[in-house]
Amino acid sequence: MNQLAQQLNETIQQHNPNIYAMLSRLAQQIYFPKEGILSQSAEAKSKAKAFNATIGIATEGNTPMHLSVIQDTLSAYDPADIYPYAPPAGKPELRKAWKEKMLTENPSLSNVTISNPIVTNALTHGLSIVADLFADEGDVVVLPEKNWENYELTFGIRRNAEMVYYPLYNDNWKFNSAGLRDALLANKDKGKAIVVLNFPNNPTGYTPGREEGEQIAAALLEAAEAGMRLVVVTDDAYFGLFFEDSMHESLFGKLASIHPNILPIKVDGATKEEYVWGFRVGFITYAAESEALLAALEQKTIGIIRATISSGPHPSQTFVLHALNSPEYGAQKQAKFNLMKARANKVKELLDSGKYGDVLSYYPFNSGYFMCLKLQNVHAETLRTHLLEQYGVGTIALGDTDLRVAFSCIEENQLEQLFDTIYQGILDLTK
Repeated sequence: MNQLAQQLNETIQQHNPNIYAMLSRLAQQIYFPKEGILSQSAEAKSKAKAFNATIGIATEGNTPMHLSVIQDTLSAYDPADIYPYAPPAGKPELRKAWKEKMLTENPSLSNVTISNPIVTNALTHGLSIVADLFADEGDVVVLPEKNWENYELTFGIRRNAEMVYYPLYNDNWKFNSAGLRDALLANKDKGKAIVVLNFPNNPTGYTPGREEGEQIAAALLEAAEAGMRLVVVTDDAYFGLFFEDSMHESLFGKLASIHPNILPIKVDGATKEEYVWGFRVGFITYAAESEALLAALEQKTIGIIRATISSGPHPSQTFVLHALNSPEYGAQKQAKFNLMKARANKVKELLDSGKYGDVLSYYPFNSGYFMCLKLQNVHAETLRTHLLEQYGVGTIALGDTDLRVAFSCIEENQLEQLFDTIYQGILDLTK
């Protein structure tokens, strides 16, 4: 094993042996090279005053070489903020700005120790890093049965972990924290589990209330006290889009330092929060009581980044940083939130109006981009294809009974026509 990897392992073991036991075999071996092209280039950047012939970019006239056909469309930006490689951990100014944003939006983080966010190539890449660092073959990944299908690819297919599901809702249509607890304790003999918490939930658009959040934390704490080591991932892809009286903070803050057997990891990003899906800018952040432990986890993380994508795209990081620092940012963000909230409210108004009888029942939703219809007398895939072929309406079928509708991409004044069409499609199939 490389000496640097061994040193990182010893640091993690010293500060929390439970977290060391959570690491995958790959994570135990990974490290970020202290000696090599990147480190030598960094040293040269500060000391090579005559000529810097290190990193593999081209320059011209003391600025990064570029094509005018590209720069002409990006003239507001300095070429130095677009064309060179970004550091593997991400643009330092962006990491600082995102952490400040995170602390402002999550007051519960004010008294806990968290790492500096590390830039990822959006949310999927952040989850992939978690999988690489903490999932080995046979490890269990615990998540609700209504979930984003990419978890199966990221943890199950790529890392051969075992997916363990529990119902998202309980009998009172609240978050099923008892189901989470039972799923964890049923796998207590494994000694370790990765728990994925995605709020607002994709596909249902549900975020638990504050009391439910306390119950989730209590369920995790019970499992930790029973001896399970828990890697708890808060997938906060749609963070901030809370339209009703739900939790308005990430559970990441509540779970930080709750128990030595729990390692909270926050995966979030500009992707959906700032409406820049194609920019592919995400972040991964750790919480632990030891700065040295956090530093070691950061080195492991950027080692994974270096070994896979090397670093994220520089231009999109610059664009996001510019937005976060703009005086107009807050007002523009609020305006988009108001649009999204109005669409969600319109959907509820339509579905609660009685116009569709009991044909269009739905799962509780209060946040995010989506909602799910609960179909009773028609198969979801049959309805999906019928709506697409007969009416030109696209929806997502999930399992036998669930139809996901993204109100995020439908204008408010078009929502009634959309649900009228879905209703008619069900009537067509149940005549």
